[in-house]
Amino acid sequence: MAAPIFIVDAFTDRPFAGNPAAVCLLEKERPHQWMQDVAREMNLSETAFLVPGEDGYLLRWFTPAVEVDLCGHATLASAHILLETGRLSPESRARFHTRSGLLTATRRDGWVEMDFPAEPAESCAGSFDPAEILGAPAYLVGKNRMDYLVEVPDESALREIQPDFESLSRLPCRGMIVTCRSTCREFDFLSRFFAPGAGIPEDPVTGSAHCCLGPYWGKKLGKTAMTAFQASARGGIVRVGLAGERVLIGGAAVTVLRGEME
Repeated sequence: MAAPIFIVDAFTDRPFAGNPAAVCLLEKERPHQWMQDVAREMNLSETAFLVPGEDGYLLRWFTPAVEVDLCGHATLASAHILLETGRLSPESRARFHTRSGLLTATRRDGWVEMDFPAEPAESCAGSFDPAEILGAPAYLVGKNRMDYLVEVPDESALREIQPDFESLSRLPCRGMIVTCRSTCREFDFLSRFFAPGAGIPEDPVTGSAHCCLGPYWGKKLGKTAMTAFQASARGGIVRVGLAGERVLIGGAAVTVLRGEME
């Protein structure tokens, strides 16, 4: 039976910006390899698969290469599609059962706000020089269960990064979050995200990275509510709120394609 599939640009309110994710709506679970093949066919940074259950939806995320434990933009895209297609009422809370536990999402001020676990970086002994890998002045802040976190001096250094993707892909992590303080009043901090080992050289906008960035910049700036910009070629705006051991991640989304997977 054909499965509805959509492409949604997440963390943006206009088409062809933000981070595109595919969202595939299934009536029942499909084999792991089938989902991996679909994700490879879609060739986006993530494809989300949703299966309805008694208490929400089973949600899984795949890059073209691997299944991942946590993905923000494809979760935002999933909630957006459930709301847009009427599978979820505007006042309801989406409940997603995932490899990172229960995640929820609600519509707030026309955006989708997701409730994710905080994933702060812990200090780690650096066995590599991030400046050599990134081709820019940088120092290692730490690592969480998924990614390394690196800070660079300013926006110019952030935008000029040209990573050694081969060296980066050999590190024991999903990817590398690179960040700096913003000098623009509109944003509190900026970031970029590289994950060649997961099949994503540079991710346009990475919601899950803000589970790490939120606690880091919240402590440095003394704030619990922030606005961030991911400075990729497509770019995207992320609202970040701190709530104890949770991080609230908000963004807009727009559907750019609707179809069926045979």
